[in-house]
Amino acid sequence: MTSNPVTNGASAQLRPRRSVLYMPAANERALEKAKTISADAIIFDLEDAVAPDAKPDARARAVAAVQSGEYGNRELTIRCNGLDTEWGADDIAAAGAASPSAVVIPKVDTVEQVDAVSAQLDAAGASVDTMIWPMIETPTAMFNVRSIAAHPRVAVLVMGTNDLAKELRSPIVTGRHPLVAHLATALLAAREAGKVILDGVYNDVKNPDGFAAECQQGMEMGFDGKTLIHPSQVDPTNDVWAPGADEIEYAERVIAAFDEAVAAGKGVVTVDGRMIENLHVDNARRVLATAVAITELQ
Repeated sequence: MTSNPVTNGASAQLRPRRSVLYMPAANERALEKAKTISADAIIFDLEDAVAPDAKPDARARAVAAVQSGEYGNRELTIRCNGLDTEWGADDIAAAGAASPSAVVIPKVDTVEQVDAVSAQLDAAGASVDTMIWPMIETPTAMFNVRSIAAHPRVAVLVMGTNDLAKELRSPIVTGRHPLVAHLATALLAAREAGKVILDGVYNDVKNPDGFAAECQQGMEMGFDGKTLIHPSQVDPTNDVWAPGADEIEYAERVIAAFDEAVAAGKGVVTVDGRMIENLHVDNARRVLATAVAITELQ
């Protein structure tokens, strides 16, 4: 019995993106507050949260925020306006020059659109490390999500559940049963491509119980984290997507038992009466790597 080894650099390769908070880039107070919020990543939003006449100013503020060096270890991204809007190209050019961790692009339908954004980033002098986070929020995107996810410049898929529900003419209901099949399809594409995928936002900021239930659902489905619209949602999200003490302790025992069995030439390993196979060891190593990565981020 052999295992798939995890390198010592596993935690460095695994960047936590449990909580990814949208912050309106036109709001100077919000940008300042974002420096103190314990979100793993910030999306400086130039799209939905910004009025048309405020978009140029918001663009400048987002660029300044990315370049400020005042946000600690938070991953900083900029959500541009849509490719078919009068602001989209200028947003991508400005963001590319600022070289954030990524640009978030709404309503990406095809891999050709990802190619176009990548070319625009290159033309703007963006770092090769500036990635693209396409938002998956239309029926066309769902049909093309495998090719979008496989693009080499795509690091993260972002589910746009509000727009997807609108396009499908389905209500947003407790449990999200109208969307579950589509969420699962995008998850499959992300896992096939080895990419991160983020669950969509929860709209009712005054319903913490409903929010907690949706976080639990997203975590159990396999999402890597959740996009958020309010700072109050950050800490509960971080808790749901962080391994608990019991989970860490169990993972350590699984790995220790497996390594001991391999050293002794045993063919069968059990922990707490349960048979342990390679996949359980891989899961345990991911749990420990995630815990280490979260500690390093903090």
